[in-house]
Amino acid sequence: MIKSADKANIKGIMNLVIVESPTKARKLAGYLGTGYKIEASIGHVRDLPKSKLGVDTEHDFEPVYEISEDKLKVVSTLRRLAQSATEIYIATDPDREGEAIAWHIKYLLSHDDKGKIHHREDQHFHRATFHEITKSAVLHAIENPTSINMDLVDAQQARRVVDRLVGYSLSPVLWKKIRRGLSAGRVQSVALRLIVEREREIEAFKPDEYWEVDVLLSAGNSNVQFSNSKNEKTSFKAKNTKDVVEFLKELPEGLFVARVIEVGGKKYEPTKQSDVKVVVEDLEKSQYYVQSIERKERRRASLPPFSTSLLQQAAANRLGFSGKQTMSIAQQLYEEGLITYHRTDSFNLSVESIAMARDYVGKTFGGKYLPAQGKMFASKSKNAQEAHEAIRVTNADVKAEDIRSLSSRFNDQHIKLYDLIWRRFLASQMESAVYDSTTVLISADQYVLKSTGSVLKFDGWMKLFPNQGDTLLPNLNDKQELGYQDINAAQKFTQPPARFNDASLIKTLEEKGIGRPSTYASIISVIVERGYVERKEKRFFASPVGMTVSDFLLEHFPQVMDYDFTAEMEEDLDRIALGEKEWKKVVKTFFTPLEKIIDKVTEKAERAQIPVEETGEKCPLCYDTEKGMVVIRSGRFGKFRSCHRFPDCKYTEAIVERLEGAKCPLCKEGDVIIKNSRWGKPFYGCERYPDCDWASWGKPDPSLSLTKAQWAVMQQERKERMEKRKATLAAKNGPVKAKKATTKKKKAVRKKVAKKKSK
Repeated sequence: MIKSADKANIKGIMNLVIVESPTKARKLAGYLGTGYKIEASIGHVRDLPKSKLGVDTEHDFEPVYEISEDKLKVVSTLRRLAQSATEIYIATDPDREGEAIAWHIKYLLSHDDKGKIHHREDQHFHRATFHEITKSAVLHAIENPTSINMDLVDAQQARRVVDRLVGYSLSPVLWKKIRRGLSAGRVQSVALRLIVEREREIEAFKPDEYWEVDVLLSAGNSNVQFSNSKNEKTSFKAKNTKDVVEFLKELPEGLFVARVIEVGGKKYEPTKQSDVKVVVEDLEKSQYYVQSIERKERRRASLPPFSTSLLQQAAANRLGFSGKQTMSIAQQLYEEGLITYHRTDSFNLSVESIAMARDYVGKTFGGKYLPAQGKMFASKSKNAQEAHEAIRVTNADVKAEDIRSLSSRFNDQHIKLYDLIWRRFLASQMESAVYDSTTVLISADQYVLKSTGSVLKFDGWMKLFPNQGDTLLPNLNDKQELGYQDINAAQKFTQPPARFNDASLIKTLEEKGIGRPSTYASIISVIVERGYVERKEKRFFASPVGMTVSDFLLEHFPQVMDYDFTAEMEEDLDRIALGEKEWKKVVKTFFTPLEKIIDKVTEKAERAQIPVEETGEKCPLCYDTEKGMVVIRSGRFGKFRSCHRFPDCKYTEAIVERLEGAKCPLCKEGDVIIKNSRWGKPFYGCERYPDCDWASWGKPDPSLSLTKAQWAVMQQERKERMEKRKATLAAKNGPVKAKKATTKKKKAVRKKVAKKKSK
């Protein structure tokens, strides 16, 4: 029997390999050589129609697919190539989405537009899957093809159909009961509920006052005078926590801080200033002695390699990336063959990759950094796809600084994310870090104080993640006398729960089983783009529109908004993927009761009002006749002023939000104002536009000053970056596709502007 890789060398035989992206096609062409034609589908080729439901609810929820308008030429090309191909390998991504794309491609290549089957044997179609785009992985997949996994396809179909039913059924209810243009989603609305409930917790929170008394001590009993890095004399009596933190960073050797924990044998928990006044007076004249010292060795094991959700959380915390940004960059790194597939909830590593990591660590850092054997990690997710690998680099010898030269589209963001993945993968196979943890109790008459610190004895895996947070303590002995230096009694208040950011929201979604790791980025993007949530300083704030939508859905569709119910649906989708459940039955069980509730709510529910902010100002258009008053409303493009009688009264006015005390760094005349871009993302600009065209995505430093020449250079650099992006898009999708994409974006922008003006 002739192997498929050898068939390429036989004259007249052409093997067709179909992937999703042109970049992936280019990489495979370099590995497979002549005799193979690699073509890209550019993602999905067939989907539910955009303009109608596309699900036949009367006939067992049968989906009605159609070829996407912008994929007609792609499908035509694939069909033409398939007619002359001896073997057809569909090498789409190794997940449910990729499996569904493969199924759609196979259907279109084996059926005509009327659904009639071509005279082509099914054996000509093969499924090739690989989790990294390397030569060995690709060749192994081609040599060991499989068939399309219909269980995975059905799981994807079920998700698509259920989400379509929810969106197309609930959205009209929102139009009728709240405002036109709103929409609901099975998972997105539940994620919105999380943010809204956190907003309500913050609103209802009442802070409690408490105090902390800290004493600055020295290992000896002498008084120490010292200055900070600016040679300024410093005092421990700081005004706020931030000042204290900065003060402690510059403590000279021999000084440390201890906190009062007991007074007269009772736990000390001061709640008002009078509770600390006498304590401070006593401690200023007390004698201090070491009461006890406890030293323990603490080992900190390495973290597992990244799963999708952990990568998004780490990129958000360390690099400030949004989930969408992280997944986009990871996709490009994967397509260039630098990392394994980035949609996975598994911590598994192949035997070969563990050996690669151990070899690198041993050569680079030495044998003491290597555990006795390779480390394996178990996923905490009960639905983890253990056949997949964790996210890792494909070659440990390729460092972050090396990848810029591998592709013209790689920038600093690609380098940072690759470096994070590289470090996490290698660190997962390194020895534990070892600390000496020390706890010191100090007596001062009737008072007991406590000080803790730790010292890193062996860095282990933290060689790749240096920790700057060690609190150093001087070498102390039992009964040792200590010297009083200063005291700080700080008033504090309990804090409300923190608003979600990308990392904490993704973590909570995962803990509650809402959505899948590969969908978190799109979930967040949708609720931000719809205006239900605002992202300010990398935190999520629920808008009045979002709170109204969430409240309405929770009141009238509690099952759809229930966390456990949503998690159960995800588990049902997993059961479908495992072949344990039939997808149409799952859809029917979900939608049949929902359909009855929709009819009831549409008929009987009261209309919900989006909260407005009253200004007390008279409407300039209708006050004299209708007594209209100006209110502030929230729209998709931010807040705006309007008459409380809107839409009966058409008065509207944009709100100009100014950056307090900030002047334009370019013209030095206009105020800096905050605007929304055409995509809804806020940016900073000069109020004198178009006379002054200064603008910035980032908040300008008050000391920033630009000359016209400097601004011209910055504008030219921006223009060059845009041209580079256009060239990359053209290279990826072809000039026609790029032009269509640009035209489509312009039409969408014009539509948004027109809609905004109509308000």
